[in-house]
Amino acid sequence: MKPDRREPRPQGADRLRPRTTWRYRRRLRFAYLHGFASGPLTKKGQHLLHAFERAGHPFSLPDLNVPSFAELSLSAMLERVDRLDAEEGDDEGWAFVGSSLGGWLASRWAMLNPTRVPRLLLLCPAFDIAERWPTILPPGAMETWRQGSLRLPDRDGELHALHYRFYEESREQPAFPDVPCPTRIVHGIADDRVPIESSRRYAEERENVSLLEVDDGHDLWASIELIEREALSLAIRASSQPAPHRAR
Repeated sequence: MKPDRREPRPQGADRLRPRTTWRYRRRLRFAYLHGFASGPLTKKGQHLLHAFERAGHPFSLPDLNVPSFAELSLSAMLERVDRLDAEEGDDEGWAFVGSSLGGWLASRWAMLNPTRVPRLLLLCPAFDIAERWPTILPPGAMETWRQGSLRLPDRDGELHALHYRFYEESREQPAFPDVPCPTRIVHGIADDRVPIESSRRYAEERENVSLLEVDDGHDLWASIELIEREALSLAIRASSQPAPHRAR
């Protein structure tokens, strides 16, 4: 079965479905996709930005709170990555580091644009988020949310009424997007937000996915040096592989 595509495609989407020829990779773009209630100034994202800058690699940190935190939309997030690719991408494609919800987003975008993503690094990816919301929220919160909105803290800790459409949209999207490329997952065994079982299941069912379990929680901050090494290795691994070239 072919993966479903979003319709209509955003302006410039012809860049995302190229005719494919092959050549060897010279340079690759990198980006950090942050998680729910986070942003470009997240500690892990900033740490990796500085590490990649020192190594001489281009690194992007898009704000995925689109169109706003109160009206957060998975389809708008995907379109934000579309726009990132149109504005900053080149023939070499992207290697994403996706954290939590950003891990799901990286996987989904790679599934929709398989010629644009040669490698992924996912940090405690928030797969199957629709099924986990009822277990994360206190009793009665789901019913309150369904009646309109639910007040949740944003990246700055300020409460906003998040619309229920965000939850509905998560039920419409694939819970476990199939990634087309070699993918590394780093997941904390003490993660109390996204249980590690979801990553174990994901890796066990896919030959191109490997899982590294670490003694850490959801934020993985105690493992940041390991994550830096894993992220920088994306450049080394990708440089040794042939890459799809967008024919002009």
